[in-house]
Amino acid sequence: MKIQGNLVDIPAREIYTAEIEVLEGKIKEIQRIKENPNLPFLLPGFIDAHVHVESSMLVPSEFARLAVVHGTVATISDPHEIANVCGMEGVEYMIANGKQVPFHFFFGAPSCVPATPFETAGAELDADNIENLMSRPEIHYLAEMMNWPGTVNRDPLVMEKIRISQKYGKPIDGHAPGLKGELAEKYVSAGPSTDHECFTYEEAFGKIKLGMKISIREGSAAKNFEALIDLIDDYPEMIMFCSDDKHPDNLAIGHINELVARAITKGKDLFDVLRAACLNPISHYSLPVGKLQKDDSADFILVKDLKKFEVIATYIKGQKVAETGKTLITRIKNEVINNFHTSLKKPEDFQVKAKGTKVRVIEALDGQLITPGIEGDILIKNGFAESNPEKDILKITVVNRYQEAPPAVAFIKNFGLKTGAIASSVGHDSHNIIAVGVDDESICRAVNLIIEAKGGVSAVSGDKEQILPLPVGGIMSDEDGYKVAEAYTRIDRMAKEMGSKLNSPFMTLSFMALLVIPDLKLSDKGLFNGQKFEFCDVFI
Repeated sequence: MKIQGNLVDIPAREIYTAEIEVLEGKIKEIQRIKENPNLPFLLPGFIDAHVHVESSMLVPSEFARLAVVHGTVATISDPHEIANVCGMEGVEYMIANGKQVPFHFFFGAPSCVPATPFETAGAELDADNIENLMSRPEIHYLAEMMNWPGTVNRDPLVMEKIRISQKYGKPIDGHAPGLKGELAEKYVSAGPSTDHECFTYEEAFGKIKLGMKISIREGSAAKNFEALIDLIDDYPEMIMFCSDDKHPDNLAIGHINELVARAITKGKDLFDVLRAACLNPISHYSLPVGKLQKDDSADFILVKDLKKFEVIATYIKGQKVAETGKTLITRIKNEVINNFHTSLKKPEDFQVKAKGTKVRVIEALDGQLITPGIEGDILIKNGFAESNPEKDILKITVVNRYQEAPPAVAFIKNFGLKTGAIASSVGHDSHNIIAVGVDDESICRAVNLIIEAKGGVSAVSGDKEQILPLPVGGIMSDEDGYKVAEAYTRIDRMAKEMGSKLNSPFMTLSFMALLVIPDLKLSDKGLFNGQKFEFCDVFI
């Protein structure tokens, strides 16, 4: 197979008209030919430097079908979410499913399962499990070390997992939101070499100076591109692009190609931007992905121009996997695994006896994972604390889905619902059921829809109900990715019709139990202060 185009040679920082010859999945030859500005541009494929495939609500094979349309050929994939639900079986599932399609999935060994001891997860991965995984060629790195207090304080179990990774010569991904100065120094000196959690230029700059690679994140909930993109001007070798968490409706529209186009619009250097999107992940993780050089794996894309980066075709190992907006990857039959053991709830399960009108409130911020703790006033009816929709202070609950236990209940601001409730079993990191609503009856109905389906996202308002079932681990669908994207768009629209002004209500909801991101979060065991790493009372 021979393909002609204007080849963008990133290492050489030049563009020239060329013909590439592909044989047996590799680039056999690259020949310069007569200049032809009308030909499309040839680029290495894009790489998502940190993503939880599960957050797309799609199994790997379906994720790949959507991602290749946007020129993505590989992902650095942390199977942390399914591991928290199904343990080693979940990691094995992701690897096996991903192998069935032409796409480069580079999985890591989840380092923090469970993420903290302050929540109930469905499984645990100990040092022996990490040793098992790290010894395998399918595992390319130790996935994000979220236990930053344990890392900084040299917790023996944390350090054993890091030591195992270092023994196999595989990199260690970091997760250190907000860490600066001495804390950042202690964290980096323990071994983590990347971070995707920076939300200010100052923080990221400090970590670069310590030798960390920074993955600029732009997902469905957390959006740090605008704050961090200027780093690429002075440190192009230290920057990568990632989505971290990408819901199916967003993935159907675009992926890393969107970040590349935005960076170019901002006047960033083309070769620096493409280095971050294509080459830096290959170098950092030692990936067998092609850089569009002779003898490389034939992983490349054709785009119309170098501004919008509209993808004409995507090739992986010489196979055309997408063309003009259509995926060419054939659907496979997806198996279902799960771990769901709780019974239906009653409205009174979500009642909270009032100890006063002043409460600690989780402040959800659109586009951010950090949640400041603020004070607010709730309503009291018949001695019970109730939502205060007029002040946008609503009840939030986390329901243990692995065993019978009373729901944890607290209050949250900025979801904006005027009626009903929304719920999800995508609740980072343990994936218990999480719901927000204006009254106990609606919350109960939304939660029970999830329990009946053994996983999904739901919305209820008056006599209207919607649910998107997620039978694989309670966090992924086994259905066609494009149909899942359409169903998600419908339920997302319903949540916004109920009053939510959030850009992605369900994605934001999924992070409200993520205890490793400060300040205030809710686990199935209670309200949690992420700065002090301890539980706190709802009432002040």
